[in-house]
Amino acid sequence: MKRLKGSRSHHEAEIAELAANRELAMEYLKAALESLDDPEDRAAGLLALRTVAEAYGGLGAVAAEAGISRESLYRALSPKGNPTLKTLLAVLKTVGLRLSVESETRIHA
Repeated sequence: MKRLKGSRSHHEAEIAELAANRELAMEYLKAALESLDDPEDRAAGLLALRTVAEAYGGLGAVAAEAGISRESLYRALSPKGNPTLKTLLAVLKTVGLRLSVESETRIHA
């Protein structure tokens, strides 16, 4: 499909919007990471983290700053990725975020 001159893809627009609005990026990622609990929807959380990494320097730069190879980061944040906690924490730190814990609405016995 041919793109109109001066237009950009939805993904490019999403990256630009997340880069311009830090609060939006945090809420976007917070909502998406909730999907990591659901094996059927886990890819959405990983792809959201990848999109935020793209918005805050690009995957190559984030990988370098996080001390991860670019290829490993691409794999970890792919739809079938399975990042280690170390990788997840390093990426979040690199983009200026951190992991937190909150109470789940339901109580487990």
